[in-house]
Amino acid sequence: MEPIKSAGHCIYFESGLSPLKEILKKNKYSKIFVFADTNTAELCVPVFRFLLDDLEDFDIIETDPGEENKNIDFCIGIWKTLLDFGADRKCLMINLGGGVITDMGGFVASTYKRGIDFINIPTTLLAQVDASVGGKTGIDIDHVKNMVGTFSLPQAVFIEHKFLATLAKRELLSGFAEMIKHGLIVDANYYQNLKNSDYQNISPQAIYRSVEIKNDVVTKDPLEKGLRKILNFGHTIGHAVESYSLSKDKKPLTHGEAIAIGMICESYLSAKYANLTTDELKDITKYISTIYPKYNIKEKSFKSLLNLMQSDKKNEEGHILFSLLDKIGHCTFNFKVTNNDIIDSLLHYNTIYGTVIWF
Repeated sequence: MEPIKSAGHCIYFESGLSPLKEILKKNKYSKIFVFADTNTAELCVPVFRFLLDDLEDFDIIETDPGEENKNIDFCIGIWKTLLDFGADRKCLMINLGGGVITDMGGFVASTYKRGIDFINIPTTLLAQVDASVGGKTGIDIDHVKNMVGTFSLPQAVFIEHKFLATLAKRELLSGFAEMIKHGLIVDANYYQNLKNSDYQNISPQAIYRSVEIKNDVVTKDPLEKGLRKILNFGHTIGHAVESYSLSKDKKPLTHGEAIAIGMICESYLSAKYANLTTDELKDITKYISTIYPKYNIKEKSFKSLLNLMQSDKKNEEGHILFSLLDKIGHCTFNFKVTNNDIIDSLLHYNTIYGTVIWF
């Protein structure tokens, strides 16, 4: 598959990482660091070494896995490690891992000594179709998602299907939610194709289409002033549920599970505010509810969820703003929605899902 050209860099597919060798040769970096969590270091670094059999001169920086570690304290530890290794402004950070690694690694790289080069090699489906594309970096503050970050572009992104073999079923399903979102907001035919596919056996062509959709949107609106907001469909409620689950549940929701909840709720709001038809709402609700686990959103959590939504980055002048569907395959943005309607959407979700069921 041909590389996708993004702003100032390329996204490579199924290349065996061979273009990376040329990038390293061309730039003559003083030092190379591979940033990974402990799981990725065990499962994916060997694949990375195998694909680049003549690359040995790099240091690995490891962190603990999980969204709960995507915070400033861990960043301070990474910055100190870079200092201890004598990293200068001519070094390179290769972020090898899921969305937490690409988000946090990109943030660390974009701020260390006012910015060093970084490359993203996403190893989860979620990171491949979403987190590693678009130039957003960030960390969480008090479980509120991505409250501190930068817009900073990598030198390149490498999407290798081989890494998906290291993933559990639940991680594949998490990434699949973003693919469903891409279809719902931009491409109705793609959404229909996904409905007929198996999320445990995603084709490279489907991943390519998702990256193509996201890249097209972020290229047109790199700083999220308008169109890029459509990528937040399902995320205003989804991020709040994810943050709440992260702080309260022994086994927190994955990002994709939370976004699946958000897409059901925000499809309900789309039918109320943006002319999504009743049949389309039923279609979306039925499909998502057949493949994602059940989660009981307790009514006592509603106030906390609304407070979390008030912290959403897209809000303006105290208004919670939503990106909503006017039909399957098309999304609009900047809808002001009342708290009562948000609560109704959560109650709508609970009429579909009753009790908590985990994998």
